[in-house]
Amino acid sequence: MTSVRKIYQRAIVTPTHHVEQLWRDYENFENSISRALAKGLVSEYQPKYNSARAVYRERKKYTDEIDWNMLAIPPSGSSKEEMQWMAWKKLLAFEKANPQRIDSASANKRIVFTYEQCLMFLYHYPDIWYEYATWHAKAGSVDSAIKVFQRALKALPDSEMLRYAYAELEESRGAIQAAKKVYESLFGDGSNASALSHIQFIRFLRRSEGVEAARKYFVDARKSPNCTYHVYVAYAMMAFCLDKDAKMAHNVFEAGLKRFMHEPGYILEYADFLYRLNDDRNIRALFERALSSLPPEESVEVWKKFTQFEQTYGDLASMLKVEQRRKEALSRTGDDGASELESSLHDVVSRYSFMDLWPCSSNDLDHLARQEWLARNINKKTDKPTLGIEAGSEDKTTSGVSSNTNPPAKVVYPDTSKMTVYDPRQIPGPAALAAPSASGTLPYSGPFSSNGPPIALNDILKSLPPAFAAFVANLPAVEGPSPDADFVISVCLQSNIPAATGKSGTASLPLQSGAAPSTSDLSDSSKFRPRDRQPGKRKDMDRQEDDESTTMQSQPLPRDLFKIRQLQKNRVTNSSRVTSSYTGSASYGSALSGDLSGSTS
Repeated sequence: MTSVRKIYQRAIVTPTHHVEQLWRDYENFENSISRALAKGLVSEYQPKYNSARAVYRERKKYTDEIDWNMLAIPPSGSSKEEMQWMAWKKLLAFEKANPQRIDSASANKRIVFTYEQCLMFLYHYPDIWYEYATWHAKAGSVDSAIKVFQRALKALPDSEMLRYAYAELEESRGAIQAAKKVYESLFGDGSNASALSHIQFIRFLRRSEGVEAARKYFVDARKSPNCTYHVYVAYAMMAFCLDKDAKMAHNVFEAGLKRFMHEPGYILEYADFLYRLNDDRNIRALFERALSSLPPEESVEVWKKFTQFEQTYGDLASMLKVEQRRKEALSRTGDDGASELESSLHDVVSRYSFMDLWPCSSNDLDHLARQEWLARNINKKTDKPTLGIEAGSEDKTTSGVSSNTNPPAKVVYPDTSKMTVYDPRQIPGPAALAAPSASGTLPYSGPFSSNGPPIALNDILKSLPPAFAAFVANLPAVEGPSPDADFVISVCLQSNIPAATGKSGTASLPLQSGAAPSTSDLSDSSKFRPRDRQPGKRKDMDRQEDDESTTMQSQPLPRDLFKIRQLQKNRVTNSSRVTSSYTGSASYGSALSGDLSGSTS
């Protein structure tokens, strides 16, 4: 009985599944033995049980977000993997907070267990390995941290980050030889060693074995095929800043200059070093040597640095001379060389500015930058705007776009060759394209065909009805928000658009007399079959509809698009009988109105 009581008391304070059922069983167990003793024991363990139940519910919220069927694959950047990474991070942070308030040894066991669980799924994530190892190191178990790093390098052998972190841990505890082996493992057979690994190993040797060991390795690293100018810069600055040996640093830079004269980055680093020495004579000599060998397209930053140097060390004559030379050199790289040689106010601004202090306001800077851009592009030919195709039209005024030799931005026009007549009853997909339609009977269907070659803007406008062409030609080419569609439709419906003549030469109907059928109406002849063959009822309906349409047309149209379409619905029935005999001769106004009403019906 005593052993069972102890097991119950351990179980009810552990946040595990079915802890509520365990608590009820424990109460029944104590009450079955002695109610007097049960009252004291239950009141003693009640707060502990409540705490365990709260911790279990909190932990369950984090574990429910984890996909326990996830495979341990390298991260691909998918949203699911990121969500799993976040879920594991939340669970690890929860366990590190020790919500159960247990002793440190037991809490550490729970954290280790959670990390091992996490690595079963996030096996290829270097940040989890690093976090696991550093947690061991901070907890005082350096040997466990080293074992984690060794496991991490087996899992991710190509990760330089983990190798540097492992070498850092070994060096921090005084194991220099072990750290040196980690650095040497970065080199492999020597051919795969990167410039960064050479630099970091030189710094490690300088810290651990002294200046002579670092210098000896630098001499060997210079012979490596992967040695870049970064190795020279790193060793020279180490000799200058740590060893206080300016002569050695200068010799290293000079040795690298013979090999990396064509590298603008190396020239700039060498110039910065000479800046610190305040050696203006050698700086000028360096710039002259470098600019004589660098091609113009790669010397932009060097010329900029040379100009800044003259603004600091030179007089007015030397400043102007260097700026003029810079313009002459860089003007050869562009087509507008003559405009580059001219002086501008922008040169004065750059000459008399310092750090974030400017001799003008921000608006003036924007204005000068804008003027400089316009000056560079003043002689460039602008393409004539077309509807998404090559320019084939010589008259730009018909499109409604005013000619501008220096447009602020290229205007993008839609490709009308891809446009089709809209019919809401069409079936989307290939079936709709293969379905027969009567769009060929419309006067404006030809230019929008996507089968033939691209059609110029003038040809499109010529094939449109006169009223529609005039409307399109008067449209402004303005970049901005789209207009209110309901307002535009209401204005068009209330306007008295002049009648036009169709291809057959037959006079078309005005807007007030009724609406012509849309393209979809022409293709569907079943819509115009009379449904009601009783003449008496038909006459009464026509008379009633005429009265209603007359009353509605006498009132001003509302702004609401839904109400406008309801009014147009009532006009369709009356106009369908009249317009059925005008196939191919509908006017622009009636076609527009009929298309609207047919679409809404």
